Amino acid sequence: MTSILDDYAAVAGEDVIHHLQQLTENLRGRRVVHVNSTREGGGVAEILNKMVPLMEALGIETHWEIITGEEEFYQCTKSFHNALQGNPIDIPGHLLEKFEETNRARAEELRPLLGDADIVLIHDPQPAPLLRYMPNRKGKWIWRCHIDLSHPYRPVWKYLREFVEGYDASIFSLSDFAQTLQHPLYLISPSIDPLSEKNVDLSIDEVQRVCEEFGLDTGRPLVTQISRFDRFKDPIGVITAYRLARRFKPDLQLVLAGGGASDDPEGAAVLEEVKTAAENDPNIHILMLPADAHRIINALQRASDVVIQKSVKEGFGLTVTEGLWKGKPVIGGNTGGIRLQVVNHHTGFLVNSPEGAALRLRYLLENPDKMTDMGRKAREFVRENFLLTRQLRGYLTAMVALIHGLGERIVTA
Repeated sequence: MTSILDDYAAVAGEDVIHHLQQLTENLRGRRVVHVNSTREGGGVAEILNKMVPLMEALGIETHWEIITGEEEFYQCTKSFHNALQGNPIDIPGHLLEKFEETNRARAEELRPLLGDADIVLIHDPQPAPLLRYMPNRKGKWIWRCHIDLSHPYRPVWKYLREFVEGYDASIFSLSDFAQTLQHPLYLISPSIDPLSEKNVDLSIDEVQRVCEEFGLDTGRPLVTQISRFDRFKDPIGVITAYRLARRFKPDLQLVLAGGGASDDPEGAAVLEEVKTAAENDPNIHILMLPADAHRIINALQRASDVVIQKSVKEGFGLTVTEGLWKGKPVIGGNTGGIRLQVVNHHTGFLVNSPEGAALRLRYLLENPDKMTDMGRKAREFVRENFLLTRQLRGYLTAMVALIHGLGERIVTA
């Protein structure tokens, strides 16, 4: 095995890597292309930054392209994101025109690569129309939806479905997210990379240095939420839960840390709302971190007693996976992919309100033995279910099935 495969074998197990190599034998000489909307910021970019090199190490020719646009393109795609997660948003026609125009222009640029690829994986709505502008394509095209599509605003989904129907298959993270389409559907959960800067083991000294840098007292209890400043992540609800819990734990500290994504124009406004809600509380640490602050995020999660992700909508929630991998119980919103990861009373708690989050936070902080036991179960749960090698196995299985005509209606890969 190459060095990178050896490294993954040390964490996931040699049998896992051997299985990936067996699947890869069916893809020798094939070209795979991923397309999304950004190279940094958000879970999709994080996954691709690690999955593409792993696929190449397995001997698959793999490319990664992005689609970018002007401000109106991002206004439109952010509206898609909100509407697909249930918000009743009517998108103006001029924004839809800009969306289609941007995809048409990018398709022209990418035609030599995409038209000749054996497998094209299109991630989320932003580049979904590319297929329409790719006549005489050679290979199979897969639409990979990372969004909670369980209750979409129907007019917006009806519009996007016109672009998606022509794909050879779709991949969703959960069965609840899958929509009726006239091609095979695959259920593959996202994952974290255990070898990334965000997830490798850190020394106690490094964790201490990061805490000192941001004014955190490691001798006091700490709860942390890591995510974009997005209303669906409910940072205001986290602040409310913190204040309720602090009535019983007056020395509690809260960290809300995250960054922006180049395809999210609402982040700055939400950040200002969060700062207003914090009311200059010295124990609430609001950190706007750069896209490459992976070791800082790692250290903040490791320094925390409890990780929280109180989303009200969530496609999957990789920050939940990260917290669990570091042996921390996670208090998560009872929604989307968080339900796959937070096993109530075992790896953490699912909650539906700030009051529920505060109650569970108080319980955990008053029962350190329970926290330790949950943390042990949490790390092992991720090892078995949510590492990058597991997700890649699902992707490779779907590719092999499509190339050899083995697709079913709904498949858990």
